[in-house]
Amino acid sequence: MVAALAAQLASHEAAVATLTEKNAQLQAENVALKDEIARLKGLPPRPKFTGKPSGMEQTTSKPADKSGRKKRGRGSLRERLVVTSEVKLKAQVPPGSRFKGYEDVLVQDLRIAVAVVRYRRERWETAMGERIVAALPPGIVGGFGPELRRFIAAGHFQGQVTSERLTALLNGMGLQISKRQIVRLLSQGLEALVSEDQAVLRAGLETARWISVDDTSARHAGKDGFTTQLGDSRFAVFRTAMSKSRRNFLSLLQAGRTDYVVNDEAVEVWT
Repeated sequence: MVAALAAQLASHEAAVATLTEKNAQLQAENVALKDEIARLKGLPPRPKFTGKPSGMEQTTSKPADKSGRKKRGRGSLRERLVVTSEVKLKAQVPPGSRFKGYEDVLVQDLRIAVAVVRYRRERWETAMGERIVAALPPGIVGGFGPELRRFIAAGHFQGQVTSERLTALLNGMGLQISKRQIVRLLSQGLEALVSEDQAVLRAGLETARWISVDDTSARHAGKDGFTTQLGDSRFAVFRTAMSKSRRNFLSLLQAGRTDYVVNDEAVEVWT
């Protein structure tokens, strides 16, 4: 019986190997047919993946320690916490007990609440008939405050959360906002965010002791482009453009500035 089962198992293994090979052949034929259809439709060719990690991944990944020494611990996470409030709790004790101090427990929590603020703006009329209304605080766009706009931008751009999910999330919190309004906040009134982003890059370039630079191919709006990373251990900035020429790279290093100087030192470095 054991011999029969072993022979049956070997037969099944051979059948699985045959089916695996046929499956690989079918997948290769499927990919070839898709490439041919794309060529006939005039679409760009499918990018070829080499399987090798990009330089950006090699830079951000930690090298393996081959010395055999024990890695130093990162320390207690509680030492990094900043206490924002303190609450003293009283215990129910029997008579005659002696107070022996406090036993501390650090608790991290998150507070998310919807705030609706009514701004009562003064209205004046001058002697010449001109109407003057008090200005709103900066950062308010379309009836929505700066903290909400910051949360939407962080969730969409950094967290890769779609506008539909952001709408459902905020509505679930009790905020009255539509998908159209979220899309409008993500596409309009971003001048302050752009200026802040440029200021981060400019400050980083001016104070960094060293700068790492890497680029990788990226698709944007149906076209082949390139994403360039600049930064050090303190900050990282990403820029996407349709070219990775020397002129484009120099414009990235200018961090929004348009003035430049061409002197002997610059010519010597770039020639």
